[in-house]
Amino acid sequence: MITFADRLDKLPPYLFVDIRQKIAAAKEQGVDVISLGIGDPDHPTPDPIVETLCQTISNTEDLDRHRYGCDNPVEDFPESIIAYYNRRFNVKLNDDQVAITMGSKDAIVKLSLGILNPGDIGIAASPGYPTYNIGHVFSSATTYYAPILRENNFLVDFDAIPDEVKRLAKVLWINYPNNPTTATADLDFFKRAIEFGRQYDILIAHDNAYSENTYDGYISPSILQVDGADEVAVEFFSLSKAFNMTGWRLGFVVGNSTAVQAVKKVKDNIDNGSLRALQFAGAKALSIADEITPKLNKIYVKRRDIVVDSLIESGWLLDKPKATMYVWAPVPERFDGSSRLFATELLENAGVVVTPGLGYGQWSEGYFRISLTYPDDIIQTAINRIQEFSSK
Repeated sequence: MITFADRLDKLPPYLFVDIRQKIAAAKEQGVDVISLGIGDPDHPTPDPIVETLCQTISNTEDLDRHRYGCDNPVEDFPESIIAYYNRRFNVKLNDDQVAITMGSKDAIVKLSLGILNPGDIGIAASPGYPTYNIGHVFSSATTYYAPILRENNFLVDFDAIPDEVKRLAKVLWINYPNNPTTATADLDFFKRAIEFGRQYDILIAHDNAYSENTYDGYISPSILQVDGADEVAVEFFSLSKAFNMTGWRLGFVVGNSTAVQAVKKVKDNIDNGSLRALQFAGAKALSIADEITPKLNKIYVKRRDIVVDSLIESGWLLDKPKATMYVWAPVPERFDGSSRLFATELLENAGVVVTPGLGYGQWSEGYFRISLTYPDDIIQTAINRIQEFSSK
């Protein structure tokens, strides 16, 4: 009999697979479902990026256009990454501090595989992206969840982490602008993170997936702007959200050269790199970021205002997020803080899908997440339904 590996039993149900299954079940029962659950941009990838891909893939003079990306890399892409970090963050990177990845999700797991041994401890902020823990599970490591709470502006409280965890941990995962809470961090916070990593010999892994989705004049920093950060920190950057390229699976990890080389070594043995045409397109995206990201962010500002203004009108206590493509809202009181109960009843009675906070860990309970990656009219209809549902 074929059985699952024991490690798979340690994985909680993956949040978005569960959501997709519930959507399918509701539709089978005839429910008119509107989903605000998944953060997948609805607008297409900007034309110049697509045109670069098409021109490259159709270039008959490039005899290597179909070959393994790892054996036939495109120098333009890492060069554009180095130039982008210099221009955007005033951070200077060396060649050995850059690794091309297939987005952030698999790169996060690959870093864990590259630095963690069985029994090691990794620290993950909670609420947080489930993949941090998934990487630990596949590495046979253990996760300590560091709660990030509203009363602390959803920032990691380094002093609250137990001494024994500090002594044993090898990596701390942080993510600002934060998914799902939408919290932001300034350079002072990142300085404290670097001091923490240096004091306890812990790698600080910063998931920077939303740094370009910022609003109202807010500009998100990079942790690598802190002096000496590359001694103890790496940063993950994805082209998915900033450039509407979620399905392209393209990103990179930069910073501490040893950690970057660990990712590369795992990649060398697991994948064969990204198609050359994708790498050329990624270089194009970074080169025109200043032109296209403000246009994309205007879309999210409008949708954010629709959602937040409407919920405030219905009695929710909310601030407008300065970053990400989400709204993080408290569950109405009558549901006794149960995000799963609220999300289930909202789906069954109003046909609207939101992400229950519990899917992001125990410290997320009492909240739910709305994604702004849906057309304006769909969002408005869904919010109208939520308002009607909450008034009953």
